[in-house]
Amino acid sequence: MTDSDVRAEAEPIKYETQSVKAVRGTENRAISKWENDGWELVTQTPGKLRTELVFRRPQPKPPWKTLAIIGGVLVALGIFIGIMVAVTGGDNDDAAEPVDTPSAEPIVPEDEPANTEPIETEPTKQAPLTMENSPELAALLTGPADIPTVEAFAEQYAGQLIEFDGSIGAMNNHEGYTTRYDILITYGDYSETRSNGGPSFQFRDVNITSDLNLTGDVPDTIGVGDNVHVIARVGPFRDPLFQLEPVETRLR
Repeated sequence: MTDSDVRAEAEPIKYETQSVKAVRGTENRAISKWENDGWELVTQTPGKLRTELVFRRPQPKPPWKTLAIIGGVLVALGIFIGIMVAVTGGDNDDAAEPVDTPSAEPIVPEDEPANTEPIETEPTKQAPLTMENSPELAALLTGPADIPTVEAFAEQYAGQLIEFDGSIGAMNNHEGYTTRYDILITYGDYSETRSNGGPSFQFRDVNITSDLNLTGDVPDTIGVGDNVHVIARVGPFRDPLFQLEPVETRLR
């Protein structure tokens, strides 16, 4: 057994964790999906409308052996190229003839003044999709959160901005960090007894101060139960969570 193998056995296994909210009755499907992706179920905490599932999996180890081999190949290649340059560098005794290149400066006729005024262009700004201007977003937010509908919306509007009134349904530390969070966002005002429809959105791995871009009357802290107005960029749908990138967040 080599020293590296002994060190590998002595090192404790480090895990990454993921918290998932599943609608009551769909827990088995969510558990099966995440376990197929290599995650291990740690805890299962049922709520009135959703069940919180916590998964973990070992963090991947850096491929140090592969990187060392690649580095050695690159060093050997650099030495070989240096030797070839030293051997063949003196064969070409003829000095290169200078080549005349045309001037890059534009030719301005003497009877016409040069146009020195800059051309002003209007910056393009993408208008967010809202309940009022997008029937597809209205149907997504108020209808049942069936997977084909959510997947189709995420694919069609990937990277675009959406804007809606929502609430914070859950908030957990991201992989054990104390200043980064995974925040669950649902459409409509917060309620523990009813669902307003639509998918479960997630701001994943965000810092409240720097990533949420809080505007308006900025509070000292935010948490579960707060109603918010969200402008966010559409990300991928990873069943059962619809990923969003926060652009602007305001408590309402």
